[in-house]
Amino acid sequence: MSNLVSVPKNGSLANSNSNQNFPTLSNWLDDIFNRDLPSVFASNFNTGITLPKVNIKESADDFTVEMAVPGLKKSDFQIDIDDKVLSISTETQKESEQKGENYTRREFGYSSFKRTFTLPESVNDEKINATYKEGILSILLPKKEEAKQKPARSIKIS
Repeated sequence: MSNLVSVPKNGSLANSNSNQNFPTLSNWLDDIFNRDLPSVFASNFNTGITLPKVNIKESADDFTVEMAVPGLKKSDFQIDIDDKVLSISTETQKESEQKGENYTRREFGYSSFKRTFTLPESVNDEKINATYKEGILSILLPKKEEAKQKPARSIKIS
């Protein structure tokens, strides 16, 4: 009878005939069940939820929020400010129908997103404006006068 399990002096069990480069069924199952389940399924299923990429730039006088949202129109966007929270959202629906002699083809599409940003106290929310050009939504958030960076100056010693 072969000895498949050896007991080291410290008392722990070790498999003497294990192949370290080949995962066992139990290792594979441990990998699956020790992960968050959404991450296991994320690569196999499209949830239909996508958020546009956003860049936020700060200058001495303002902040600029740029969002990549190609294929939309200005009228598709809803931009709101409520209690220092900037909300940008859109909701689009598309329907098409094509009729042939022996068939009718209908397609329906729906997409939406909502992004929210908490504005700093330094933003003058009365002067915020937005533009949409070539698939980029730009929102200019001017700073209050007292929050703008002052240029460096020298102080003379008297």
